[in-house]
Amino acid sequence: MRTLVVLAWRNIWRNKRRTWITAASIFFAVLLSTLMVSIQKGAWDRMEESVVNYYFGYVQIHGRGYWEDRSIDRAFAETDSLRRLVEEIPGVETTVPRLESFALAAHGERTLGVMAVGIDPEREHAMTRLRERLVQGSYFEDDEEAVLVAEGMAERLDIQAGDTLVLLSQGYHGVNAAGKYVVKGLIHFGSPELNRLMVYLPLPVAQYFYGADGLITSIALKVTEKDDVPQILATLQQRLDTTRYEVMDWHQMMPELVEARAVDTAGNYLMLLILYLIVSFGIFGTILMMTAERTYEFGVLVAIGMRRLQLSVEVWLEVLFIALLGTLLGFLASFPLVYYFHRHPIDLSGSPEMAETYAQFGFEPVFPAAFEPMVFLGQAIVVFIITSVLALYPFWKIGRLQPVTAMRH
Repeated sequence: MRTLVVLAWRNIWRNKRRTWITAASIFFAVLLSTLMVSIQKGAWDRMEESVVNYYFGYVQIHGRGYWEDRSIDRAFAETDSLRRLVEEIPGVETTVPRLESFALAAHGERTLGVMAVGIDPEREHAMTRLRERLVQGSYFEDDEEAVLVAEGMAERLDIQAGDTLVLLSQGYHGVNAAGKYVVKGLIHFGSPELNRLMVYLPLPVAQYFYGADGLITSIALKVTEKDDVPQILATLQQRLDTTRYEVMDWHQMMPELVEARAVDTAGNYLMLLILYLIVSFGIFGTILMMTAERTYEFGVLVAIGMRRLQLSVEVWLEVLFIALLGTLLGFLASFPLVYYFHRHPIDLSGSPEMAETYAQFGFEPVFPAAFEPMVFLGQAIVVFIITSVLALYPFWKIGRLQPVTAMRH
């Protein structure tokens, strides 16, 4: 076997031009496919991070039926026993209570429909890093009569930190809700949808505003790893009273996001398939040419006693070496390129048209590349497998070879 390996390695350099042309096609296939997958995956991971982990969380607990109508009348009390039960589940780091409802925000002569959310400032920051997203002003305290306003909403209302914001709404069981609050700070979200809707109040202040003393509408869970979500969801459904509570993961809360990613991924796979087919025909053409040019050589080797299996394996190894060379070069070239786009994402926010288009889908037009091992290895392995399968052609060709006819050829 060692002799066959050495012989195959020497043979691929008998025609250096053909070897480098074939290796180059494999090189560009690995490079382009890795770049496509990394940017596509990185963009969607960023979108999930912006929408899911920056606000919704990967798992939420609501009152039964709340998610269907988002009515504050389905609010419930966060008891100590409920909190302990949830936080004792492996994989759950902390719970984040919220009191959510829609309100009308007004400043000067401008009004806007917003989502006014009561939060525990420290527990909210522990999950969503809300304090770190301040772009103006400062964070509020637990019971401070103040609000944090999303940056996009502040622009539409022409409001700054230190101004006064008026909120009007319908509270718990139809009570009138009205309040006037100092804007303590402005916050920026990666999701344009959240960036133009959100107003935060300390939880006790929001409960007083909505007339829902001691009540919340949801509990978001901060999980250690998002891969633990299915197990956490199953455990919660077993332990909680499902006649009073409903437990949902982010797939159930935002099915449109999951569907959009699936459609986009399918389109990306289609482009990769076309790329792989083009490369496959190029590689197979090289294999056909190589076997046709060496028909006389194969006939002589079989005639002097070389076994057909040995000859087939030797030719197969030649193609594999070329594939390995192109794959390795593509892997090495894609590594710094993907790393560059990981640290310096493609940013299309400078174009108002592109920014508006992507805002309709709820995320910024910023596309970082995912810098993960399987992004590189996955594409290199796929291209290498395609080449390895195509390299089986010499087995069929040499198996039908007639030495006398081959030497005449």
